[in-house]
Amino acid sequence: MRILLWYWGRRGGGAQFTLGLAQALARRPGVALRLSISRQGELLDRFRKLSVATDIVDTYRDLPGFATGLLRLPGLTRQLQRSAAEADVVVSGMTHVWTPLVAPALARAGRAFVPVVHDAAPHPGDFAWAWDWRLGRELDAARAAVALSDQVADSLARRRPALPLIRMRLPALLAPGAAPAPPSAPPPPGLRLLFFGRFRHYKGLDLLRDAFRLLHRAHPEVTLRVVGEGDAEACAPGLGALPGLRLEPRWVAEDEIPALLAEADAVVLPYREASQSGIVPQALAMGVPVVAMPVGGLTEQLRPGAGGLLAEAVTPAALAAALARLTVPAELARLRAEAREAGRAEADWDGQAEALLQGLSRVLG
Repeated sequence: MRILLWYWGRRGGGAQFTLGLAQALARRPGVALRLSISRQGELLDRFRKLSVATDIVDTYRDLPGFATGLLRLPGLTRQLQRSAAEADVVVSGMTHVWTPLVAPALARAGRAFVPVVHDAAPHPGDFAWAWDWRLGRELDAARAAVALSDQVADSLARRRPALPLIRMRLPALLAPGAAPAPPSAPPPPGLRLLFFGRFRHYKGLDLLRDAFRLLHRAHPEVTLRVVGEGDAEACAPGLGALPGLRLEPRWVAEDEIPALLAEADAVVLPYREASQSGIVPQALAMGVPVVAMPVGGLTEQLRPGAGGLLAEAVTPAALAAALARLTVPAELARLRAEAREAGRAEADWDGQAEALLQGLSRVLG
């Protein structure tokens, strides 16, 4: 099968997902892989190491670059169409701001276009202008769509009942060389909790603030590290002033993620809503348990025995109670063992690449 894997974004989960998928597809016998990626992408050097045919296009780094980049978009669209003419299918690793402008041209040219849909609806509190227009344009141009959770698959099925769906699981987005935490190392005194990712309202930083306040009163030895890009105070006023909490407002580069996880005893996801989380498989692949709210795709990723805990309800008290269970050494040791076991499957990119290929084969006939 000849696959053109397309992603013009610069960084973050979309770039990591596309790289992991490209690495797995490049290993598959019978797959002729070609890439279309951004010259401004932070993972460009890693894509180049794959030794597959690659179209490197100039996109943009900032707002002025975006404006001038729009002038190049017709030429970039024609370039993508030429590459697509030599492929059986164009797979979009994740939507990009230009994807809805380019994808219809692929459909008009008769090219099979299959987007990986990470979110089927805007997150609460996120900027959602033109969301339906963007997703609608992509789905109208698509021969099929890939969903990474049952929640997203159900939403897409309601929106486009006739559109074939391909189910993949989101594997761990880990940097090369990352390894699980040593199973025999005794935990240091005091539970070390970690939240990392972009600071968004739907991620429940205010719920985490209130939950940690309750937890720290009962267990003052517990610490929480909050690392990510954005305005934490806008999401949760007073968060950075809590005792035992270390706030680091900054972008977390991919290479730093394994070390960040290795220094934590557990990752906490206080989200109000989630299609799925790339952080869950990352943490489990490192042998680090996850505590999360019982919402969306998180309930699929953290089933019993999978190395995590779900709070009983989406409230600070319920989250604090779930986190308090980790202060019991035997409970933490049990969850660590479960995380290491579940993490083996979470790192299986080859299995998920096979699921994609089987789905594409059905769609393409």
